Amino acid sequence: MKLLIKQACITDPLSSHHGTIQDILIENGTIREIAPSVSEMADKIIDHQGLQVSPGWVDIFSNFADPGYEFKETLETGSAAAAAGGFTDVFLIPDTKPVTDGKSQVEVIRHRNSVLPVTIHAIGAITKNLDGRHLAEMYDMQNSGAVAFSDGLHPVQSSGVLVKALQYIKAFDGVIIQIPDDTSISPSGLIHEGIISTQLGLPGKPMMSEELIIARDIKLARYTDSRIHFTGVTSPKSIEYIRRGKDSGIQITCSVTPYHLFFSDEALVDYDTNLKVYPPLRSKIISEQLKQAVMDGTIDCIASHHLPHEYDSKILEFENAKFGMTGLETSYAVVQTLLPDLSAERIYALFGGNARRIFNLDPCVIEKGNQCNLTLFDMELDWTYDLAKTVSKSRNSPFHGIPFKGKAIGIIAKGKLHLSN
Repeated sequence: MKLLIKQACITDPLSSHHGTIQDILIENGTIREIAPSVSEMADKIIDHQGLQVSPGWVDIFSNFADPGYEFKETLETGSAAAAAGGFTDVFLIPDTKPVTDGKSQVEVIRHRNSVLPVTIHAIGAITKNLDGRHLAEMYDMQNSGAVAFSDGLHPVQSSGVLVKALQYIKAFDGVIIQIPDDTSISPSGLIHEGIISTQLGLPGKPMMSEELIIARDIKLARYTDSRIHFTGVTSPKSIEYIRRGKDSGIQITCSVTPYHLFFSDEALVDYDTNLKVYPPLRSKIISEQLKQAVMDGTIDCIASHHLPHEYDSKILEFENAKFGMTGLETSYAVVQTLLPDLSAERIYALFGGNARRIFNLDPCVIEKGNQCNLTLFDMELDWTYDLAKTVSKSRNSPFHGIPFKGKAIGIIAKGKLHLSN
């Protein structure tokens, strides 16, 4: 099949065509021609004014709930949501049933790629059954295709266990992904500890629980000279720690979620359970500081933290509702709308370029002769998110009816075109 992309601006710092407007001819997944004008006939022509093209985007922290919780999401519906959001690659956390803590589970995920529109990558568990005590067979999982290691929504609490894990992964230059949270501090906390939690009468979760783990894990990364990635960072003090750690040469990277940039705890006054997330939404002042950290380059990646839940898990009293929201289909739009001054190059770094480098993914360079998955996006397109059109199996998103500027138009992955609604 031949695809012809007309007059698209190429955003790929590794390409000789970076920043230029070109026609791109693709045949069976291989780039056949890149030129200011291509006249060859094609089976499908994409002609969209203002179109941007970059190597495929990567989401580094999603839950497709499969196996074990297919009533929330499946690999098929989650992959469809990823494609609609512009992602060609997605990292899946190990919080499934059974837990992804052995090579057989990793291999099952890898083998399912043949029937999915995007490429899914298993994040192997650090500890067996996410128990936080006994190391899983990370070396075997890495050999079977695990892209990184994390205990997902159950961050490792034991310093002794984590330091052993950091030492273990040095044998193959692996990466640990950690949500920074000391769960012993306010374990019943539901939202950010502050004025809003007091007004609503809900138990709060202080930022200190995040900052303590960040400070500890940076010291452990320094001690082991190993690599760690913090995801779901919400505290300005945490960002300060990370910035100083990077400056001193420690191998630290970090990501924020789109919803921590978009919402603050003030949005919780109506007890919307779709806004009950982990880590919790912080104050408006803090969300502004997170945006600044994205702008100044301290934040390496945007991570969707796509956590789907069925209706019955969210239509409950706030205390009993599950944590998390869907996010793959809206991630880019949220960031582009909030931070319109971000360049296309910085957008690609946040949504794919840095992740490819950090997690040692195969290179994807937009050059003639290369096989390359691509993301198509428009930085100026105005649109409104409609839950009725979502392709995720779950509907737990607070973004319904919100207007955005900037949209993922679709992806070209595995030689096929997938356009979003």
